[in-house]
Amino acid sequence: MSVPASKIFSSPTSQTTTCGSLLQELQKIWDEIGESDTERDKMLLQLEQECLDVYRRKVEKACKYKADLHQSLADADSEVAHLVSALGEQASISRVKGTLKDQISVIKPVLEDLRCKKDERVKEFRKVRSQIVQLLTELAGNAHHDNTSDPQVDESALTVVKLGELKSQLQELQREKTVRIQKVNGHISCIHELCVVMSVDFFETVNEVYPSLSDSAHGQPKSISNDTLDRLAAVVHSLKQDKQQRLQKLQDLGSTLVELWNLMDTPVNEQSEFQHVTCLICSSTDEILSQGCLALDVIEKTELEVQRLNVVKSSKMKELVLKKQKEIEEIFKGVHVDVDSDTAREILNNIIDSGNVDLSDLLAGMDDQIIKAKEQALSRKDILEKMEKWKFAVEEEAWLEDYERDQNRYSAGKGAHKNLKRAEKARTLVSKIPSLVESLKAKVKVWEEDKGIQFMYDKVPLLETLQVYTVSRQEREEEKRKTREKKRLQEQHVAEQETLYGSRPSPMRALTSKKPLGQINSNTAAGTPGRHITTPLSRHGISAAKERRDKVTSAPIPVNYVALPKDDPPVSLSSSAAVSPSQTGQFSP
Repeated sequence: MSVPASKIFSSPTSQTTTCGSLLQELQKIWDEIGESDTERDKMLLQLEQECLDVYRRKVEKACKYKADLHQSLADADSEVAHLVSALGEQASISRVKGTLKDQISVIKPVLEDLRCKKDERVKEFRKVRSQIVQLLTELAGNAHHDNTSDPQVDESALTVVKLGELKSQLQELQREKTVRIQKVNGHISCIHELCVVMSVDFFETVNEVYPSLSDSAHGQPKSISNDTLDRLAAVVHSLKQDKQQRLQKLQDLGSTLVELWNLMDTPVNEQSEFQHVTCLICSSTDEILSQGCLALDVIEKTELEVQRLNVVKSSKMKELVLKKQKEIEEIFKGVHVDVDSDTAREILNNIIDSGNVDLSDLLAGMDDQIIKAKEQALSRKDILEKMEKWKFAVEEEAWLEDYERDQNRYSAGKGAHKNLKRAEKARTLVSKIPSLVESLKAKVKVWEEDKGIQFMYDKVPLLETLQVYTVSRQEREEEKRKTREKKRLQEQHVAEQETLYGSRPSPMRALTSKKPLGQINSNTAAGTPGRHITTPLSRHGISAAKERRDKVTSAPIPVNYVALPKDDPPVSLSSSAAVSPSQTGQFSP
């Protein structure tokens, strides 16, 4: 919409402006020229159009500036939101209802603060990532990684949580590095110990794995890669195997030396030169720490000594063979196996004198026979141990029978209490004889089935010996049973006589009055009374007993008295305590 020129130029405000003065100046010029009103209106319209163009351009520029401010505010909001999301923080922005410039002035400090935080966070991320890359490089075995290029950082993920994860990864890698350094140092220390023990060049051995391991003192870092650790572990394993082989060889040589020394009665002063070798015979691999004790020159020197002694041994081979034969005989003798020693020695002498057999092979064969003899002796060990227990039990049984037949076993003589204790133990042991015999028979049968031969004990089959003993023991038990039955009948007869003719004191009952088993004192090992105890109580007991004997001697003996042998209480097979004479029983195998 156009504005009339007369209104524009007639405005008092416009007259005071420069444009108004120029318009007046133009009016004067037109008046002087004599321009027509048409021309004047045309020029004024043209001038008005030009003014509108100028206003339009100003408005458009203002609109563009407004749009730019809106865009700047939107960009600032977007950047703030992006930074808040990237940093994982909460930004408080107070929205105002003012002009665009007011809104921008409010958000601008917040944006600048977030940008500073972002820059700091990026620096932290780069620092941690650089350390992680460096550690990964070292763990991979590239100790000289180029650190000039900064690692890439994802600026869209700069949260504290993400940074904490990176720091945790860094700490884990640092711990892994520490562990690997400890492993490397442990392997190097172990290699050094093994090299010292075996006199092996340590630096040469280590440099074969990785040269930097021996140059770490000069500033070159050690390689801690898995490959280096595996190679170090392989070197340690190889050196340990070598150490074990050398130790085993020296132990074998030391054992051979000791055997040769014992066979040839080598003087102690000659043995002292190789004392450091023989002391390794019973040592384990971990116990060997002395410097150079497993060196090759030590092994070579020991081998030469063994060879020298073998040469000397060959001249005494016959004596050695006979010693081996004697050892075999002693082994069999110890386990009660019959060996024809004279025939065996005669055969060996004929073989040696004939010269048709290599004496070293003969000696080796004797060693094999010794091993077999020891194996056979070991297989008989369990049976022989039970055999010894049985023999001891039988001896105690025989002693107990003699002891119980002794009429003076309860006298208060010297050592009676010891015999009593022995008798109690003997009864317990005798009660176990049947089960011991059955167990021994079972073991012998198993042994014979396994070996396919009879178990001989001093030229007699052990099963026959056990069977004979079992039968004889049953016969003795039957005799005891009959004796007890006979005694019972005799006592019954005496009781009937006493009922008919009256009861009179029996001298035998006075002499053999019973006491509880726990109060009975035994005598010496043979069952005979010893010297009397000299205590006051014992003297009083002896005098009292003497008076009773005198009274019994003076007492008249009834006409119907029958003197019966004193029968001692039998031993129960199921208990160690003595039973009364009235109890009877028979051994059942």
